[in-house]
Amino acid sequence: MYYSLRFPLPLTVHRTRRLTFSMLKRRRLEYFCCYAQSSVREDDEEEEEEKEESFRDRGFSIVVERYGNGASKRYVLNDETPLQGLLEERDSKHDDGCRGSNLSDTTIFWVPDVVKDFVLPAGFPGSVSDDYLEYMLLQFPTNVTGWICNALVTSSLLKAVGVGSFSGTTAAASAAAIRWVSKDGIGALGRLLIGGRFGSLFDDDPKQWRMYADFIGSAGSIFDLATQLYPAYFLPLASTGNLAKAVARGLKDPSFRVIQNHFAISGNLGGIAAKEEVWEVAAQLLGLGIGILILDTPGVVKSFPILSLTWLSVRLVHLWLRYQSLIVLRFNTVNVKRARILVQSHVLYSVVPGYVDGNRQESILIWQRFMKPRIIFGAPLEEISGLDKSVSKVKELLKIYKKEQYILTLRKWEKDAEFLVSFKVGATSTAILRCLWHAYWLHENMDDGDGDGVLNKLKRSLYEMDSKFEDFMQKLGRAGWNILESNLKVPNHILIDEV
Repeated sequence: MYYSLRFPLPLTVHRTRRLTFSMLKRRRLEYFCCYAQSSVREDDEEEEEEKEESFRDRGFSIVVERYGNGASKRYVLNDETPLQGLLEERDSKHDDGCRGSNLSDTTIFWVPDVVKDFVLPAGFPGSVSDDYLEYMLLQFPTNVTGWICNALVTSSLLKAVGVGSFSGTTAAASAAAIRWVSKDGIGALGRLLIGGRFGSLFDDDPKQWRMYADFIGSAGSIFDLATQLYPAYFLPLASTGNLAKAVARGLKDPSFRVIQNHFAISGNLGGIAAKEEVWEVAAQLLGLGIGILILDTPGVVKSFPILSLTWLSVRLVHLWLRYQSLIVLRFNTVNVKRARILVQSHVLYSVVPGYVDGNRQESILIWQRFMKPRIIFGAPLEEISGLDKSVSKVKELLKIYKKEQYILTLRKWEKDAEFLVSFKVGATSTAILRCLWHAYWLHENMDDGDGDGVLNKLKRSLYEMDSKFEDFMQKLGRAGWNILESNLKVPNHILIDEV
């Protein structure tokens, strides 16, 4: 549904910016274009309201399923037909036509949404400061020039260590430099992919992704070791290894920044990061020294099996130490994994463990989606309606969950139940906690009242949650958990809006 927007012309001019006649003329043109488009949308809005009113007069309900890319699907709940939705594509012309004068809007309004989602943080521009985009636009060419210089000096470095000296020409050094830079470039694609595609995952579970980074980096090192056996395939092997290590770095850096922010309880993030560099550099110098001593051992250098076995032994110790360092972290914020632990404890024993015990029970390696019971967030209406696309079931669920910010139902399997959760527009992190408590109570009491239907079980479990959820929240605060800040994010790829 569209709304009429009217933007007033600026009445004051800041001293730091002079407006020329052409700029004023362009602003007036943007203003009148936006006003004209809003007027056209008023007519479209009235027409849509008339259609919806006619459906409601005939006793039909209307539910809109809104997607993260701006599109939506409209369902008219008619008991006479199976559940069917009408897909409504996003009108990018209307969205781009009425932009404000903000730099974050006017500079990139022409960029496709898929590119914006890839390069900009979730919730942009509201989730970042006003100077974010301007800084990044200047930072990009700065980094480009830096890497150009890096590519140019690589040839000199390789020539200095003897590459091309035996042939008597610099062509060999240049060719080696091109191969070396190409290897680094192919590897950098991994960081590009991780940062663009998975940027929103690290706040939720930095311990898990930091551990996975070391696993992937270890796999990349195997390809580097293989270059000694197959020197003719240096470029593909080294590039694959660099790609894996770049993916690992793409997981490691943002995860560790979250961990650093956890350490900085006094707002001293810069000091924490600086001292971490001291620890890191000291460890690097010591590790390089020991590595040089190992390489100086003739038996290790000449025998590839001994070299590989030595690397494997040290790497296994490295992974074990990494795991030990991560399990000592004690976050007092609630993510989905820790929320599952807390909710299950309250459902079973009416007790909420403290944040020290909660972090100790949290599994770093397992993914949330593989935990039991299985809970799928962001399920569409067509899955909730069942295999028969039952409109009556959807209407009954909307009625049951009228006061909730989510809709939960279950699919009964032979051994385990699979819960489906759809969130409504405006749902908050509390809705995630409520649906988790709801799902765990159903899972623990699945066998009680086998004669009851699914809808009756849902009603009963909602009653139990209403009577006990407030006690859960109070015990959560008393146990030391930070209930004001949460890493529980409502998935916005599908949201339900009941018109």
